[in-house]
Amino acid sequence: MAPALHSRGLLLAMELPYRHTVLQLRSQIVQVRIRSHHVARQLSSRKTCLQIGSRPTLSLATLSPISTRYYSQKPVVPNDKPSIPASSSIEPKPATSIPPLPASDEAELHESPYTLPNALTLARIIACPFLGYTIVQGDFAWATGILFASGVSDWLDGWLARRYNSRSVLGSILDPAADKALMTTLVGTLAWSGLLPLPLAILIFGRDLGLSISAFYFRFISLPKPRTLKRYFDVSIPSAEVKPTQISKINTALQLLLMGLTTVSPLLGYSLAGPLQALQWTVAGTTIWSGFSYLGRSGVKILKQPGKKLL
Repeated sequence: MAPALHSRGLLLAMELPYRHTVLQLRSQIVQVRIRSHHVARQLSSRKTCLQIGSRPTLSLATLSPISTRYYSQKPVVPNDKPSIPASSSIEPKPATSIPPLPASDEAELHESPYTLPNALTLARIIACPFLGYTIVQGDFAWATGILFASGVSDWLDGWLARRYNSRSVLGSILDPAADKALMTTLVGTLAWSGLLPLPLAILIFGRDLGLSISAFYFRFISLPKPRTLKRYFDVSIPSAEVKPTQISKINTALQLLLMGLTTVSPLLGYSLAGPLQALQWTVAGTTIWSGFSYLGRSGVKILKQPGKKLL
């Protein structure tokens, strides 16, 4: 009995250090768990501070030596996030805003100028020098034929634009420009030939010159910035649309009637002096009236560009 008790006492004495070590390890594990919960709370509070714009600092120096040794031996860093040094402080980066686009990069209106009505209108303008040459040379038969073809093309390009919905801002400028070019050619050459009174020719020229200058002005003020010479003559950038007034349409029709009858009159076997003189006075009145109808911005529509305000 005594030897058994003696041997058991020896075993207990030998186990005491190991039991003490196990208890110490258990205590350290409990402390590590407590510290890990504390670190998790600190991290969550740091995240909240970052969201509201504060700048907290966090380092492992605040942890106990046991937890510091534990984390330094086994650092846990996610694979998808970069590691952050323990002694460095984390500061939120200031929010950056995207700068607005410059005015030159904003969206602008563009359209294709290559349409059949525009081609017919351009052909009328090109035919004007040939018309003037035939009148100066006294070849009124050819002049009448060119004038008739110009009238047909004027009707045809308008019909095509309405029928196939191929209207364009360039067409709204080219069509009256072609009419003015034709009228200028007829007035100048008929006055040169003595078939049209010079005061009436000067009146028509003065009105058309004033309208031309105003058209250049409205093109300049309506062109989106930057206003360069290249962009000014770029027909794919519409900025203003010309809409003739009602009296201007009537005046153009009467002027064409007067010029047509004056061109055809040398080919007729009888005189049209009386009707032509009455028509000349009528055209003089409508020319003055139509000129005053364009005062201000009548007949001109400034197109609204995307993201821009109208002038």
